[in-house]
Amino acid sequence: MRQIVLDTETTGLEPSEGHNIIEIGCVEMFNRRLTGKTYHQYIKPDREVDAEAMQVHGITNEFLEDKPKFHEVMDEFIEFVRGAELIIHNAAFDIGFLDTELERNNYPEMMENFCLVTDSLQLARKKHPGQKNNLDALCNRYGINNSHRELHGALLDSEILADVYLALTGGQTDLSLNADGDHDGDGEGTIRRVMGADSLPLVTVPEEDLEEHQRFLQRLDKSSGECLWNSDSN
Repeated sequence: MRQIVLDTETTGLEPSEGHNIIEIGCVEMFNRRLTGKTYHQYIKPDREVDAEAMQVHGITNEFLEDKPKFHEVMDEFIEFVRGAELIIHNAAFDIGFLDTELERNNYPEMMENFCLVTDSLQLARKKHPGQKNNLDALCNRYGINNSHRELHGALLDSEILADVYLALTGGQTDLSLNADGDHDGDGEGTIRRVMGADSLPLVTVPEEDLEEHQRFLQRLDKSSGECLWNSDSN
């Protein structure tokens, strides 16, 4: 499965108020492994960046002055993401801006017409209800190093979110325990990319082990009344 972890930075909070995307960052994964392919583009907006937004991402109007407009990069961006599952933290925000930009530039489709969208924020809220689930909080929870993230940036946040998503969706974190059972190094978890499930080796269990396991389940069945794992009682 091809997945694209995506993030945007914008001039403000509401596309309905004329705000624009000023940065897009994408990181590609295939079968839950990073491929090394990325898409990154700064974009010149139709309006100035709000001061509040500038404090978040640090992108100035002067920096964007010589960057291409959205319509100039639109086809290249769509070609990169088309057919992929998009992993986005608070997807409604980014998809809302992307759809607005596409509509402004008379593109005939919206994002969900050519991409599946998964909201990692919703996944995190279901897994950790009642807790903070922003990117920084999830990095702390899963031991992912984001110390280099002083300001928001679309490509940097996508790279961090890729590690968070793999940890969040299970089985991708390796706590790197040493022989004493402690964490190695500074105690932070290390994200390890693993093979897809279809590539895992098949292990054959010896017949005598299966027979011993079945005898053990039968003893449990007699002592507890019913063993759910005992195939003979089902």
